[in-house]
Amino acid sequence: MGFIPFSLIDLIDILLVAALMFGIYRATKGTNAPYILTGIIFIYLAWVIVRALNMELLSGILGQIISVGVIALFIVFQPEIRRFLQMIGMRQKELRFITRIFSQHHREELNISPIVAACKDMSETKTGALIVIGQRSDLKLITEGGIALNAALSQSLLKNIFFKNAPLHDGAVVIEHNLIVAAKCILPVTQSDVPKSYGTRHRAAIGMSEISDAIIIVVSEETGGISIAHNGQLRRDIDPNRLAQTINRYINANTRQNEKADKSK
Repeated sequence: MGFIPFSLIDLIDILLVAALMFGIYRATKGTNAPYILTGIIFIYLAWVIVRALNMELLSGILGQIISVGVIALFIVFQPEIRRFLQMIGMRQKELRFITRIFSQHHREELNISPIVAACKDMSETKTGALIVIGQRSDLKLITEGGIALNAALSQSLLKNIFFKNAPLHDGAVVIEHNLIVAAKCILPVTQSDVPKSYGTRHRAAIGMSEISDAIIIVVSEETGGISIAHNGQLRRDIDPNRLAQTINRYINANTRQNEKADKSK
């Protein structure tokens, strides 16, 4: 048997497969998916072995299982696949021009005064809140899972939404173009290692900031403390009097980053 040369294409092929596997691992980290994937890999390896040994009956059975398994994968891993595609489409700077092409709204300057005032009031009353301020990332996958409002942004509406006994207080509010687009939205929870003291809202805020350029504000129900998540980082215990300044700093940082990306194209 002759020696099969190892070419540059083979190396690229291996690196691409490794990158794909790493991406799948990141998307499924913290779930039962890795264990299921391990079982599938063992079944596939068994199928390869029995085919090599010409065991026709067992090979046929395993082949049918694998054929049906492709469809089953999309059913079993639907949340992970959706999150993986989100991470690709919302995280990559190179794909931002697609978002701009399909965006139907004109970007106007966000009026953060209602948000700041509502957060201050909710902090004083220890009313839990989770607010997503959209930037350039497409948040349709998030808003479609919530209750559509498309209402004008106002302090009183935000406070009413997060009032403890209100039907929409669970989940997040998404704000875009000075509109409260949707409420009761479910955000992806981070799979990163975070302190045990972080509650569900804080974990969801970090998770959302990992897959988008959105700015996420959290008001703690236990302490009334205000936190902001952005680019996978969470800044806690923000002084309410400096909240507006902090939000503007993140918005300006996003603007500069987007302008720099546009110029490089």
